[in-house]
Amino acid sequence: MGEDRFSQRWHAVCATIVMMSALACAGPKQAQIAEEYVPRLEKILTTNIVPFWYDKSLDRTNGGYIISFDAQGKLKEPVTKMIVTQARQVWLFSRLARAGYEPAKHLEAAELGYRFLKEKMWDAANEGFYWEVNATGDRVLRPNKHLYGQSFALYAISEYALASGDKEALDFTVRFFNLLEEKSHDKVHGGYVEHFNPDWTSPPAGASSYMGAPAGLKLMNTHLHLLEAITTFYRASKLPLARERLLELINIESNTVVRKNLGACTDKYEKDWTPRLDGDYARVSYGHDIENIWLLMDACDAAGVSNYPFMDLYETLFKYSLQYGQDDHAGGFSYTGRFRAPADDRSKSWWVQAEVIVSSLRMYKYTKDPKYLAVFESTFSFIENNLVDWEVGEWHSTVTAEGAARGDKANPWKAGYHNGRAMIECLEILKAWKN
Repeated sequence: MGEDRFSQRWHAVCATIVMMSALACAGPKQAQIAEEYVPRLEKILTTNIVPFWYDKSLDRTNGGYIISFDAQGKLKEPVTKMIVTQARQVWLFSRLARAGYEPAKHLEAAELGYRFLKEKMWDAANEGFYWEVNATGDRVLRPNKHLYGQSFALYAISEYALASGDKEALDFTVRFFNLLEEKSHDKVHGGYVEHFNPDWTSPPAGASSYMGAPAGLKLMNTHLHLLEAITTFYRASKLPLARERLLELINIESNTVVRKNLGACTDKYEKDWTPRLDGDYARVSYGHDIENIWLLMDACDAAGVSNYPFMDLYETLFKYSLQYGQDDHAGGFSYTGRFRAPADDRSKSWWVQAEVIVSSLRMYKYTKDPKYLAVFESTFSFIENNLVDWEVGEWHSTVTAEGAARGDKANPWKAGYHNGRAMIECLEILKAWKN
Protein backbone atom coordinates (compact mmCIF):
# COMPACT_ATOMS: atom_id res chain seq x y z
CA MET A 1 0.00 0.00 0.00
CA GLY A 2 2.86 2.34 0.97
CA GLU A 3 4.63 1.64 -2.30
CA ASP A 4 1.43 2.37 -4.22
CA ARG A 5 1.08 5.74 -2.50
CA PHE A 6 4.73 6.54 -3.09
CA SER A 7 4.33 5.55 -6.75
CA GLN A 8 1.26 7.74 -7.11
CA ARG A 9 3.05 10.70 -5.54
CA TRP A 10 6.10 10.13 -7.72
CA HIS A 11 4.00 10.02 -10.90
CA ALA A 12 2.22 13.19 -9.81
CA VAL A 13 5.53 14.96 -9.22
CA CYS A 14 6.84 13.80 -12.62
CA ALA A 15 3.68 14.99 -14.33
CA THR A 16 4.02 18.39 -12.67
CA ILE A 17 7.67 18.66 -13.76
CA VAL A 18 6.73 17.76 -17.34
CA MET A 19 3.92 20.32 -17.36
CA MET A 20 6.13 23.07 -15.92
CA SER A 21 8.85 22.28 -18.44
CA ALA A 22 6.34 22.46 -21.28
CA LEU A 23 5.06 25.83 -20.04
CA ALA A 24 8.62 27.12 -19.69
CA CYS A 25 9.31 26.15 -23.30
CA ALA A 26 6.01 27.53 -24.56
CA GLY A 27 7.18 31.16 -24.62
CA PRO A 28 10.22 30.61 -26.86
CA LYS A 29 8.27 28.16 -29.03
CA GLN A 30 5.46 30.67 -29.48
CA ALA A 31 7.90 33.42 -30.41
CA GLN A 32 9.60 31.09 -32.90
CA ILE A 33 6.28 30.16 -34.49
CA ALA A 34 5.29 33.82 -34.68
CA GLU A 35 8.59 34.79 -36.28
CA GLU A 36 8.10 32.17 -39.00
CA TYR A 37 4.41 32.55 -39.74
CA VAL A 38 3.60 36.26 -39.39
CA PRO A 39 5.28 37.16 -42.72
CA ARG A 40 3.61 34.26 -44.51
CA LEU A 41 0.15 35.15 -43.22
CA GLU A 42 0.70 38.84 -44.00
CA LYS A 43 1.72 37.94 -47.53
CA ILE A 44 -1.47 35.95 -48.13
CA LEU A 45 -3.68 38.65 -46.63
CA THR A 46 -2.10 41.69 -48.29
CA THR A 47 -1.02 40.30 -51.67
CA ASN A 48 -3.54 37.52 -52.34
CA ILE A 49 -6.87 38.11 -50.56
CA VAL A 50 -7.28 41.87 -50.12
CA PRO A 51 -6.22 43.00 -53.63
CA PHE A 52 -8.55 40.50 -55.26
CA TRP A 53 -11.59 41.79 -53.41
CA TYR A 54 -10.69 45.47 -53.43
CA ASP A 55 -9.83 45.53 -57.13
CA LYS A 56 -12.68 43.35 -58.38
CA SER A 57 -15.69 43.52 -56.08
CA LEU A 58 -16.44 47.20 -55.44
CA ASP A 59 -19.45 48.16 -57.54
CA ARG A 60 -19.08 51.92 -57.81
CA THR A 61 -21.91 52.15 -60.33
CA ASN A 62 -24.70 50.41 -58.42
CA GLY A 63 -23.34 50.19 -54.89
CA GLY A 64 -22.47 47.09 -52.92
CA TYR A 65 -20.19 44.43 -54.29
CA ILE A 66 -19.88 42.26 -57.38
CA ILE A 67 -19.32 38.74 -56.05
CA SER A 68 -19.43 36.58 -59.14
CA PHE A 69 -16.08 35.42 -60.55
CA ASP A 70 -15.09 32.06 -61.98
CA ALA A 71 -11.98 30.03 -61.20
CA GLN A 72 -9.90 32.33 -63.41
CA GLY A 73 -11.24 35.48 -61.75
CA LYS A 74 -13.43 36.39 -64.73
CA LEU A 75 -16.87 37.90 -64.28
CA LYS A 76 -19.76 35.41 -64.34
CA GLU A 77 -23.25 36.42 -65.39
CA PRO A 78 -25.86 36.92 -64.10
CA VAL A 79 -24.69 39.06 -61.21
CA THR A 80 -27.03 39.16 -58.21
CA LYS A 81 -26.50 40.45 -54.70
CA MET A 82 -27.28 38.15 -51.78
CA ILE A 83 -27.43 39.38 -48.20
CA VAL A 84 -24.92 36.88 -46.78
CA THR A 85 -21.99 37.74 -49.03
CA GLN A 86 -22.85 41.43 -49.37
CA ALA A 87 -22.74 41.65 -45.59
CA ARG A 88 -19.58 39.56 -45.37
CA GLN A 89 -17.77 42.04 -47.59
CA VAL A 90 -18.90 44.97 -45.46
CA TRP A 91 -17.55 43.05 -42.49
CA LEU A 92 -14.24 42.26 -44.24
CA PHE A 93 -13.43 45.83 -45.23
CA SER A 94 -14.53 47.14 -41.83
CA ARG A 95 -12.44 44.58 -39.98
CA LEU A 96 -9.40 45.34 -42.13
CA ALA A 97 -9.76 48.99 -41.21
CA ARG A 98 -10.12 48.24 -37.50
CA ALA A 99 -7.06 45.97 -37.66
CA GLY A 100 -5.02 48.85 -39.08
CA TYR A 101 -4.77 47.83 -42.75
CA GLU A 102 -5.14 51.08 -44.75
CA PRO A 103 -8.09 52.20 -42.60
CA ALA A 104 -9.29 55.13 -44.72
CA LYS A 105 -9.24 53.11 -47.93
CA HIS A 106 -11.02 50.11 -46.45
CA LEU A 107 -13.58 52.12 -44.50
CA GLU A 108 -14.58 53.79 -47.76
CA ALA A 109 -14.98 50.33 -49.32
CA ALA A 110 -17.03 49.21 -46.31
CA GLU A 111 -19.27 52.28 -46.52
CA LEU A 112 -20.07 51.46 -50.14
CA GLY A 113 -21.56 48.15 -49.01
CA TYR A 114 -23.15 49.53 -45.86
CA ARG A 115 -25.10 52.10 -47.90
CA PHE A 116 -26.23 49.42 -50.33
CA LEU A 117 -27.53 47.28 -47.46
CA LYS A 118 -29.49 50.20 -46.02
CA GLU A 119 -30.75 51.69 -49.27
CA LYS A 120 -31.33 48.64 -51.49
CA MET A 121 -31.58 45.49 -49.36
CA TRP A 122 -33.55 46.87 -46.42
CA ASP A 123 -37.30 46.19 -46.59
CA ALA A 124 -38.70 49.65 -45.87
CA ALA A 125 -42.27 48.36 -45.51
CA ASN A 126 -41.64 45.44 -43.16
CA GLU A 127 -38.07 46.06 -41.99
CA GLY A 128 -35.28 43.52 -42.04
CA PHE A 129 -33.16 42.58 -45.04
CA TYR A 130 -34.23 40.85 -48.24
CA TRP A 131 -32.34 37.67 -49.05
CA GLU A 132 -31.41 38.60 -52.63
CA VAL A 133 -31.75 41.47 -55.10
CA ASN A 134 -30.54 42.08 -58.65
CA ALA A 135 -27.25 43.77 -59.47
CA THR A 136 -28.65 47.29 -59.23
CA GLY A 137 -30.72 46.55 -56.15
CA ASP A 138 -33.85 47.81 -57.90
CA ARG A 139 -35.57 44.42 -58.09
CA VAL A 140 -36.09 41.99 -55.22
CA LEU A 141 -35.40 38.41 -56.26
CA ARG A 142 -35.90 36.61 -52.94
CA PRO A 143 -37.94 38.64 -50.44
CA ASN A 144 -38.20 36.25 -47.49
CA LYS A 145 -36.36 36.80 -44.22
CA HIS A 146 -33.98 34.19 -42.88
CA LEU A 147 -32.04 34.63 -39.67
CA TYR A 148 -28.87 33.29 -41.31
CA GLY A 149 -28.87 36.30 -43.62
CA GLN A 150 -30.09 38.68 -40.92
CA SER A 151 -27.26 37.50 -38.64
CA PHE A 152 -24.61 38.48 -41.18
CA ALA A 153 -26.22 41.87 -41.65
CA LEU A 154 -26.07 42.42 -37.89
CA TYR A 155 -22.45 41.22 -37.84
CA ALA A 156 -21.46 43.53 -40.69
CA ILE A 157 -23.07 46.73 -39.54
CA SER A 158 -21.87 46.15 -35.97
CA GLU A 159 -18.30 45.79 -37.24
CA TYR A 160 -18.76 48.84 -39.45
CA ALA A 161 -19.97 50.84 -36.42
CA LEU A 162 -16.96 49.67 -34.39
CA ALA A 163 -14.46 50.47 -37.14
CA SER A 164 -15.92 53.81 -38.21
CA GLY A 165 -17.24 55.20 -34.94
CA ASP A 166 -20.32 56.25 -36.94
CA LYS A 167 -23.12 56.93 -34.44
CA GLU A 168 -25.78 56.68 -37.17
CA ALA A 169 -24.56 53.17 -37.99
CA LEU A 170 -24.59 52.19 -34.32
CA ASP A 171 -28.12 53.56 -33.88
CA PHE A 172 -29.24 51.59 -36.94
CA THR A 173 -27.60 48.46 -35.53
CA VAL A 174 -29.44 48.85 -32.23
CA ARG A 175 -32.72 49.35 -34.07
CA PHE A 176 -32.08 46.21 -36.11
CA PHE A 177 -31.17 44.14 -33.04
CA ASN A 178 -34.42 45.22 -31.38
CA LEU A 179 -36.33 44.19 -34.51
CA LEU A 180 -34.82 40.69 -34.37
CA GLU A 181 -35.67 40.53 -30.68
CA GLU A 182 -39.29 41.41 -31.40
CA LYS A 183 -39.82 39.28 -34.49
CA SER A 184 -37.68 36.17 -34.09
CA HIS A 185 -36.41 35.55 -30.57
CA ASP A 186 -38.09 32.41 -29.19
CA LYS A 187 -39.02 33.37 -25.65
CA VAL A 188 -40.41 29.92 -24.88
CA HIS A 189 -37.78 27.52 -26.23
CA GLY A 190 -34.77 29.80 -26.52
CA GLY A 191 -32.77 30.75 -29.55
CA TYR A 192 -34.36 32.19 -32.66
CA VAL A 193 -37.08 31.21 -35.11
CA GLU A 194 -35.31 31.33 -38.45
CA HIS A 195 -37.49 31.62 -41.55
CA PHE A 196 -40.26 34.16 -42.27
CA ASN A 197 -42.33 35.59 -45.07
CA PRO A 198 -41.43 39.16 -46.09
CA ASP A 199 -43.85 40.56 -43.47
CA TRP A 200 -42.39 38.37 -40.68
CA THR A 201 -45.33 35.96 -40.67
CA SER A 202 -44.72 32.21 -40.66
CA PRO A 203 -44.32 30.47 -44.04
CA PRO A 204 -46.85 27.81 -45.03
CA ALA A 205 -46.50 24.29 -43.66
CA GLY A 206 -44.07 22.20 -45.68
CA ALA A 207 -42.18 25.18 -47.07
CA SER A 208 -38.44 24.98 -47.48
CA SER A 209 -36.13 27.73 -46.28
CA TYR A 210 -33.32 29.40 -48.20
CA MET A 211 -30.96 27.17 -46.22
CA GLY A 212 -32.32 24.03 -47.87
CA ALA A 213 -34.04 22.75 -44.72
CA PRO A 214 -37.72 22.72 -43.73
CA ALA A 215 -38.71 26.24 -42.74
CA GLY A 216 -39.68 25.33 -39.18
CA LEU A 217 -36.32 23.91 -38.11
CA LYS A 218 -33.62 25.61 -36.08
CA LEU A 219 -30.04 25.15 -37.26
CA MET A 220 -26.82 24.95 -35.30
CA ASN A 221 -25.26 26.76 -38.28
CA THR A 222 -27.62 29.74 -38.07
CA HIS A 223 -27.22 30.04 -34.31
CA LEU A 224 -23.45 29.80 -34.66
CA HIS A 225 -23.49 32.92 -36.83
CA LEU A 226 -25.96 34.64 -34.53
CA LEU A 227 -23.38 33.98 -31.79
CA GLU A 228 -20.63 35.76 -33.73
CA ALA A 229 -22.99 38.57 -34.76
CA ILE A 230 -24.19 39.31 -31.25
CA THR A 231 -20.62 39.03 -29.94
CA THR A 232 -19.64 41.91 -32.21
CA PHE A 233 -22.91 43.77 -31.61
CA TYR A 234 -22.39 43.59 -27.85
CA ARG A 235 -18.84 44.92 -28.22
CA ALA A 236 -20.23 47.84 -30.23
CA SER A 237 -23.35 48.61 -28.16
CA LYS A 238 -22.74 47.28 -24.62
CA LEU A 239 -26.50 46.78 -24.32
CA PRO A 240 -27.40 44.55 -21.33
CA LEU A 241 -30.00 42.69 -23.42
CA ALA A 242 -27.34 41.88 -26.01
CA ARG A 243 -25.19 40.29 -23.30
CA GLU A 244 -28.22 38.31 -22.11
CA ARG A 245 -28.78 36.97 -25.63
CA LEU A 246 -25.07 36.28 -25.99
CA LEU A 247 -25.10 34.14 -22.83
CA GLU A 248 -28.15 32.30 -24.19
CA LEU A 249 -26.36 31.58 -27.47
CA ILE A 250 -23.22 30.46 -25.62
CA ASN A 251 -25.42 27.93 -23.82
CA ILE A 252 -27.00 26.76 -27.08
CA GLU A 253 -23.71 26.37 -28.96
CA SER A 254 -21.85 24.75 -26.05
CA ASN A 255 -24.64 22.49 -24.86
CA THR A 256 -27.90 22.25 -26.81
CA VAL A 257 -26.41 21.42 -30.23
CA VAL A 258 -23.76 19.06 -28.82
CA ARG A 259 -24.63 15.38 -28.94
CA LYS A 260 -23.08 14.31 -25.66
CA ASN A 261 -22.76 10.61 -26.51
CA LEU A 262 -21.03 11.50 -29.77
CA GLY A 263 -18.66 14.30 -28.85
CA ALA A 264 -19.73 16.38 -31.85
CA CYS A 265 -22.48 18.77 -32.94
CA THR A 266 -25.38 18.19 -35.29
CA ASP A 267 -27.22 20.83 -37.30
CA LYS A 268 -31.00 20.28 -37.41
CA TYR A 269 -33.52 20.77 -34.57
CA GLU A 270 -37.23 21.14 -34.00
CA LYS A 271 -38.46 24.39 -32.53
CA ASP A 272 -38.15 22.97 -28.98
CA TRP A 273 -34.54 21.83 -29.75
CA THR A 274 -35.41 18.18 -30.18
CA PRO A 275 -32.58 16.94 -32.41
CA ARG A 276 -33.40 15.68 -35.89
CA LEU A 277 -31.09 12.76 -36.64
CA ASP A 278 -33.09 11.05 -39.37
CA GLY A 279 -31.71 10.40 -42.83
CA ASP A 280 -28.89 12.67 -43.90
CA TYR A 281 -29.20 14.83 -40.78
CA ALA A 282 -27.07 12.30 -38.88
CA ARG A 283 -23.83 13.94 -39.95
CA VAL A 284 -20.99 15.97 -38.50
CA SER A 285 -19.60 19.07 -40.20
CA TYR A 286 -15.99 19.20 -39.02
CA GLY A 287 -15.52 22.80 -40.04
CA HIS A 288 -18.56 24.03 -38.12
CA ASP A 289 -17.54 22.17 -34.97
CA ILE A 290 -14.04 23.63 -35.11
CA GLU A 291 -15.36 27.11 -35.94
CA ASN A 292 -17.75 26.77 -33.00
CA ILE A 293 -14.79 26.36 -30.63
CA TRP A 294 -13.15 29.68 -31.34
CA LEU A 295 -16.39 31.61 -31.76
CA LEU A 296 -17.43 30.38 -28.31
CA MET A 297 -14.05 31.50 -26.97
CA ASP A 298 -14.54 34.93 -28.50
CA ALA A 299 -18.11 35.19 -27.22
CA CYS A 300 -17.00 34.32 -23.71
CA ASP A 301 -14.26 36.95 -23.91
CA ALA A 302 -16.79 39.58 -24.98
CA ALA A 303 -19.28 38.60 -22.28
CA GLY A 304 -16.60 38.49 -19.56
CA VAL A 305 -17.04 34.75 -19.00
CA SER A 306 -14.07 32.43 -18.36
CA ASN A 307 -13.34 29.91 -21.09
CA TYR A 308 -11.78 27.39 -18.73
CA PRO A 309 -15.04 25.66 -17.74
CA PHE A 310 -15.57 24.98 -21.47
CA MET A 311 -12.13 23.55 -22.19
CA ASP A 312 -13.24 19.94 -21.89
CA LEU A 313 -15.92 20.58 -24.53
CA TYR A 314 -13.47 22.38 -26.82
CA GLU A 315 -10.98 19.52 -26.61
CA THR A 316 -13.74 16.95 -27.19
CA LEU A 317 -15.04 18.71 -30.31
CA PHE A 318 -11.54 19.19 -31.69
CA LYS A 319 -10.62 15.57 -30.99
CA TYR A 320 -13.63 14.27 -32.92
CA SER A 321 -12.90 16.38 -35.99
CA LEU A 322 -9.22 15.51 -35.78
CA GLN A 323 -9.97 11.80 -35.60
CA TYR A 324 -12.51 11.60 -38.41
CA GLY A 325 -11.95 14.74 -40.50
CA GLN A 326 -8.20 15.28 -40.80
CA ASP A 327 -6.48 13.81 -43.85
CA ASP A 328 -3.22 12.44 -42.47
CA HIS A 329 -1.83 11.76 -45.93
CA ALA A 330 -2.76 14.68 -48.19
CA GLY A 331 -3.27 17.24 -45.42
CA GLY A 332 -6.22 19.46 -44.61
CA PHE A 333 -9.64 18.62 -43.20
CA SER A 334 -12.46 16.97 -45.10
CA TYR A 335 -15.95 18.42 -45.31
CA THR A 336 -18.32 16.04 -43.54
CA GLY A 337 -19.02 12.48 -42.48
CA ARG A 338 -21.52 10.23 -40.77
CA PHE A 339 -21.31 9.45 -37.07
CA ARG A 340 -18.15 7.76 -35.80
CA ALA A 341 -16.91 7.05 -39.31
CA PRO A 342 -14.21 8.50 -41.54
CA ALA A 343 -15.32 11.37 -43.76
CA ASP A 344 -17.36 10.34 -46.76
CA ASP A 345 -17.21 13.80 -48.33
CA ARG A 346 -13.45 14.17 -48.53
CA SER A 347 -13.37 17.46 -50.42
CA LYS A 348 -11.31 20.18 -48.71
CA SER A 349 -13.30 23.41 -48.65
CA TRP A 350 -11.48 26.72 -48.34
CA TRP A 351 -13.56 27.85 -45.38
CA VAL A 352 -13.01 24.69 -43.33
CA GLN A 353 -9.22 25.05 -43.49
CA ALA A 354 -9.50 28.74 -42.58
CA GLU A 355 -11.46 27.96 -39.41
CA VAL A 356 -9.05 25.16 -38.44
CA ILE A 357 -6.01 27.43 -38.26
CA VAL A 358 -7.78 29.97 -36.02
CA SER A 359 -9.11 27.35 -33.61
CA SER A 360 -5.85 25.42 -33.44
CA LEU A 361 -3.90 28.56 -32.46
CA ARG A 362 -6.48 29.48 -29.85
CA MET A 363 -6.46 25.94 -28.46
CA TYR A 364 -2.68 26.05 -28.17
CA LYS A 365 -2.91 29.41 -26.45
CA TYR A 366 -5.06 27.85 -23.71
CA THR A 367 -3.63 24.33 -23.45
CA LYS A 368 0.02 24.65 -24.59
CA ASP A 369 -0.52 21.20 -26.11
CA PRO A 370 1.88 20.92 -29.07
CA LYS A 371 -0.59 18.86 -31.09
CA TYR A 372 -2.57 22.05 -31.77
CA LEU A 373 0.51 23.79 -33.14
CA ALA A 374 1.10 20.74 -35.32
CA VAL A 375 -2.46 21.02 -36.65
CA PHE A 376 -1.95 24.73 -37.34
CA GLU A 377 1.31 24.14 -39.20
CA SER A 378 0.09 21.21 -41.29
CA THR A 379 -3.22 22.90 -42.21
CA PHE A 380 -1.53 26.19 -43.04
CA SER A 381 0.89 24.30 -45.26
CA PHE A 382 -2.09 22.74 -47.06
CA ILE A 383 -3.62 26.20 -47.51
CA GLU A 384 -0.40 27.73 -48.78
CA ASN A 385 0.34 24.91 -51.23
CA ASN A 386 -3.15 23.92 -52.40
CA LEU A 387 -5.75 26.64 -51.80
CA VAL A 388 -4.04 29.97 -52.33
CA ASP A 389 -4.13 30.90 -56.01
CA TRP A 390 -0.97 32.93 -56.36
CA GLU A 391 -1.62 33.72 -60.03
CA VAL A 392 -5.28 34.79 -60.13
CA GLY A 393 -5.65 35.87 -56.51
CA GLU A 394 -7.95 34.67 -53.73
CA TRP A 395 -8.30 31.00 -52.75
CA HIS A 396 -9.69 28.09 -54.69
CA SER A 397 -13.13 27.13 -53.45
CA THR A 398 -12.25 23.50 -52.85
CA VAL A 399 -9.65 20.83 -53.40
CA THR A 400 -11.08 17.46 -54.40
CA ALA A 401 -10.22 14.21 -52.67
CA GLU A 402 -7.90 13.57 -55.61
CA GLY A 403 -6.09 16.88 -55.03
CA ALA A 404 -7.53 18.99 -57.88
CA ALA A 405 -8.47 22.65 -57.27
CA ARG A 406 -12.06 23.44 -58.24
CA GLY A 407 -14.76 26.09 -58.00
CA ASP A 408 -15.46 29.80 -58.30
CA LYS A 409 -13.36 32.48 -56.71
CA ALA A 410 -16.55 34.35 -55.81
CA ASN A 411 -20.24 33.49 -55.76
CA PRO A 412 -23.28 34.12 -53.55
CA TRP A 413 -21.76 31.84 -50.89
CA LYS A 414 -18.07 32.68 -51.27
CA ALA A 415 -16.65 36.06 -50.35
CA GLY A 416 -13.52 37.20 -48.50
CA TYR A 417 -14.85 36.55 -45.01
CA HIS A 418 -13.61 33.12 -43.88
CA ASN A 419 -10.08 33.36 -45.19
CA GLY A 420 -9.68 37.11 -44.63
CA ARG A 421 -10.89 36.71 -41.07
CA ALA A 422 -8.61 33.73 -40.46
CA MET A 423 -5.56 35.72 -41.52
CA ILE A 424 -6.49 38.69 -39.30
CA GLU A 425 -7.32 36.53 -36.27
CA CYS A 426 -4.20 34.39 -36.58
CA LEU A 427 -2.00 37.42 -37.08
CA GLU A 428 -3.34 39.07 -33.95
CA ILE A 429 -2.53 35.95 -31.91
CA LEU A 430 0.92 35.49 -33.43
CA LYS A 431 1.93 39.15 -33.14
CA ALA A 432 1.09 39.02 -29.44
CA TRP A 433 3.43 36.04 -29.13
CA LYS A 434 6.30 38.03 -30.63
CA ASN A 435 6.17 40.63 -27.87
